[in-house]
Amino acid sequence: MTHSEKHESSRPQAGDSSIHQDFSKEMSYGDYLQLDKILNSQTRLSGHHDEMLFIIIHQASELWMKLILHELEAARSVILQNQLDAAFKMLARVSKIQQQLIQSWDVLSTLTPAEYMEFRSSLGRSSGFQSYQNRLIEFMLGNKQTKVLAVYEHEPELFAQLNEALHAPSLYDASIQALSMRGIEVDPACLQRDWSQEYQENDSVRAAWLTVYQDVERYWDLYELAEKLVDIDSRQQQWRFNHMTTVERVIGFKTGTGGSSGVDYLKRVVAQRYFPELWSLRTVL
Repeated sequence: MTHSEKHESSRPQAGDSSIHQDFSKEMSYGDYLQLDKILNSQTRLSGHHDEMLFIIIHQASELWMKLILHELEAARSVILQNQLDAAFKMLARVSKIQQQLIQSWDVLSTLTPAEYMEFRSSLGRSSGFQSYQNRLIEFMLGNKQTKVLAVYEHEPELFAQLNEALHAPSLYDASIQALSMRGIEVDPACLQRDWSQEYQENDSVRAAWLTVYQDVERYWDLYELAEKLVDIDSRQQQWRFNHMTTVERVIGFKTGTGGSSGVDYLKRVVAQRYFPELWSLRTVL
């Protein structure tokens, strides 16, 4: 018997009695994943072939964002409890998910301008700018913008969820708290502040992180936390850059469907840093 024949014979056969086949009273794979809901949620408003690509890319991205939020919320919670080790796996997973989102732009960029124009009008005023999960991620990473809540006023429950997230400490706020809990001096204004306001770079926080980087052996867990944050910040910038270049490739400098300035807006935010001291300390280290 050849190697391939042995391999083939080891596979379960269609009539193999060990394979469960009757799911009339039991949960199947499709039942567990609720595939009937997921796979019937792609409704092309234009009927154009390439609209399917556009819908699936964005739906898949929202699922990945849901998992990012799941991990970030858990990580923030354990960091605030000074359990840094528990956060590392969660934050590492976020970085891997971000990589999936970054690569998704490569797939969307196969959509040509001529193809997109065939169904763009079907989108109405809907826009990725309105993604509430992306907004929750921005809030979690510290990019607090009160004015954007107006977009969600027509959905009271969603508005309340976003408003709560706006007023909660960010992942970085929690990390700064961790510095203080370890006895490293931090400006009290950074520890007790209005969390709804966007974080501003602080000399004492830079000095605190510098202390960590200059004594890695003593502060290994804080050092590991810092590098996990830099990973997330870096990948978020890559995601924004790929977003910008994909939009420019497909629609040029047209105004976005939601009324934003499109590429011009994306270019303004692409260089934003969420954890500024972790970048600026590298110059003085």
